[in-house]
Amino acid sequence: MNHKLPNEETQHLFESILRLESIDECAAFFEDICTIRELQDISQRLKVASMLDEGKNYKEISEQTGASTATISRVNRCLIYGSGGYRLALDKAPKKEETP
Repeated sequence: MNHKLPNEETQHLFESILRLESIDECAAFFEDICTIRELQDISQRLKVASMLDEGKNYKEISEQTGASTATISRVNRCLIYGSGGYRLALDKAPKKEETP
């Protein structure tokens, strides 16, 4: 693991998440470990990344998601210069027609 957060606790967290087997299990885990606001913020950032990837502009993204331009800018920097996590998630995300 060659990332900026390497320690036993974060590795254990990531391994635990990878062992969850369903949306219900993930929801239960994240509802317990995160506040509602934290979940909303994380979800919003992923939506912002998706919209940036689609070529949407900051104004449009802010209006549709409620994200600040600072948040949009930070997500954009991560998409361009980050560890590739957003790209991995976007590439592996189910397409809209695949979502139940």
